[in-house]
Amino acid sequence: MEQFGAGELVSVLLPLPLAGAYDYRVPEDWEVRAVYPGNFVNVPLGKRHLIGVVLGKGEGAVDNARLKDIVSIVDVPAMTEDLRQLIDWIAAYTLSAPGAVLRMAMSAPGIFETPKPRTGYHLAGPPPERMTEARSRVINVLIDGPPRSKSDLAAAAGVGVGVVSGLVSAGTLEPVELLEPLLPKPDAETPGPELSGDQAAAAQALVAAVAASKFQATLLDGVTGAGKTEVYFEAIAKTIRMGKQALVLVPEIALTLQWLKRFEQRFGVAPAEWHSDLRSSQRRRTWRAVSQGEVPVVVGARSGLFLPFPDLGLIVVDEEHETSFKQEEGVIYHARDMAVVRAMKAEIPVVLASATPSLETLANIDAGRYQELLLPERHGGASLPRISAVDMRKHTPPSGKWLSKPLLTELEKNLEAGEQSMLFLNRRGYAPLTLCRSCGHRLECPHCAAWLVEHRRAGRLMCHHCGFASTLPDACPECESEANFAACGPGVERLAEEVAELFPEARMAVMASDTISSPSAAAELVRQMAEHEIDILIGTQIVAKGHHFPGLTLVGVIDADLGLNGGDLRAAERTWQVLSQVAGRAGRAEKPGRVLLQTYLPEHPVMKTLMAADRDGFVAQEKAARREHGMPPYARLAGIIVSGENEREVAATAQKLGRSAPRSNDVTVLGPAPAPLNILRGRYRHRLLLRARRGVDVQSTLRKWLSQSSHSNHVRIQVDIDPVSFF
Repeated sequence: MEQFGAGELVSVLLPLPLAGAYDYRVPEDWEVRAVYPGNFVNVPLGKRHLIGVVLGKGEGAVDNARLKDIVSIVDVPAMTEDLRQLIDWIAAYTLSAPGAVLRMAMSAPGIFETPKPRTGYHLAGPPPERMTEARSRVINVLIDGPPRSKSDLAAAAGVGVGVVSGLVSAGTLEPVELLEPLLPKPDAETPGPELSGDQAAAAQALVAAVAASKFQATLLDGVTGAGKTEVYFEAIAKTIRMGKQALVLVPEIALTLQWLKRFEQRFGVAPAEWHSDLRSSQRRRTWRAVSQGEVPVVVGARSGLFLPFPDLGLIVVDEEHETSFKQEEGVIYHARDMAVVRAMKAEIPVVLASATPSLETLANIDAGRYQELLLPERHGGASLPRISAVDMRKHTPPSGKWLSKPLLTELEKNLEAGEQSMLFLNRRGYAPLTLCRSCGHRLECPHCAAWLVEHRRAGRLMCHHCGFASTLPDACPECESEANFAACGPGVERLAEEVAELFPEARMAVMASDTISSPSAAAELVRQMAEHEIDILIGTQIVAKGHHFPGLTLVGVIDADLGLNGGDLRAAERTWQVLSQVAGRAGRAEKPGRVLLQTYLPEHPVMKTLMAADRDGFVAQEKAARREHGMPPYARLAGIIVSGENEREVAATAQKLGRSAPRSNDVTVLGPAPAPLNILRGRYRHRLLLRARRGVDVQSTLRKWLSQSSHSNHVRIQVDIDPVSFF
């Protein structure tokens, strides 16, 4: 391995949005110490010190008199070459500063600090002269147990910390240093459940890919309930047996409690987790344990992609079609696509799992870049649900109501049969719009060009884009009429109100991202469904994400056309995916399922192919439409977002960019135009959209174009390669 000794120059990348790396000198007195590529080093920058990563030999472009020495090497394992290559690749692909990408790989707080010793207490002396019941409980906890901290000991004994402190003062307990406990290791030898023929064949193929230890991208394509998780668990087991590490990316970690439970049942312990809901101490501990090779399996959100695995052997992207894998702020990247890149750099297999694969992934299969494993049937002989449409033009509910007569009839049947039902409406809150009956004024967010959504349970109006919240005003801000507001349209809270009026005896719950406050709250609701403590579950799209409810036999979709509105090129694909996924929650056990789609467009290709269970037909139609219009995955797109607090500056900058835009037979630029959400968090926004034929070097085209444009420091220009949203 390349190394650098005393007096040599090294290139150090800092976690800052700078143009590139800086040169530093290895101190002259480091005669017995060497610096290696990937080392984390402490270096001076101006008046402060920062930790960066050594990339290699310095360029020597800076005058020796201005060079500064490395202060120290940080005592953590070096960043692996594949992760350094991934950072470079993402920076080049997304047109981001490499240091901004590096920052995502160093985001866990305190990871470079030496862990502080923790103090615990154990039994060391005789019981105190004055014994109480509380003191007895503390002593009993420690008789057969390990030393614990004061707070842990008090919690375990059900007493206050003062009771523990009293026992310390009496000499009964003495302090000891607590060692950092090792994370438990999964048992890869425990046999999994018996697999069907299709499952066994797919598992065998994935196990062989892991054993081969070379890059291979595979789509695990199975209908809802086909048992995809158990199939790739076999590949994870093989990875563990080989002494390597596995990373599983999931779209929303807080809603995968059933997945974690299945993992624990299969491997004896829960995997390490990585997501923003963890405490800083947990993230620090996991990061260090991963970097030292002590963690065989991590399940996490998209940021898990940047963990410092020294011996990564497998990556799994579950629900690969989910748009939440796209990061829309800061460095804009798609974790699914970057997972494939990391697997390529590490020369390991990557598995993309979905019942409704994205067209991008299917196009890669058509081109021979990815392999495909099919699971065409549900596990255990369960049948797919029967899907039918309710034509709302013929079955219009009364004014202010949202449930059609056919759906109400099916709900009544299910309640009488003692079976569970789910109502799906992809709108949070009580109503998406609140307006004044007197003048028609709509209550809007003061920071965004968006309506405020009423959340009646919380007594708040909220913006779902920036988080602004307020109470309902006493009078209209426009005409000053008092208490004359109308809630327009349904949200899940309003739907729950209607259900409670119609079925007062039914046990009901609402599952939405604003009602599920924590992973434990999600786990409790999932438990209640599994144990049939809920008759009717009402939810937004989070109810569609991988949950297994054995007693659920009826799904009603309240506004099936909702996702088809707007100018999103993926509107049909996303609607098909979410409706397929939510329909797939029904009939996953012995009893058959049925799904009713309330729609004003029963003749739409999405609705017709859903009812016919004709995924291939829908995919063929969608592919043809994309080809005809020159849209991804058969062309390339890049969004350019111009934003700032001064509307005129933003518009002028966008117009200037538009005038200098590249145009040819292979490249066209649309815009500029105000963004659909033209004010976001107090910033005005304009958009341009570059479209190019496949094969065009989009990044080079953008670099050349944007480098020719100068603009105010108060205006920000962001580039979104392969955009998923167009707001």
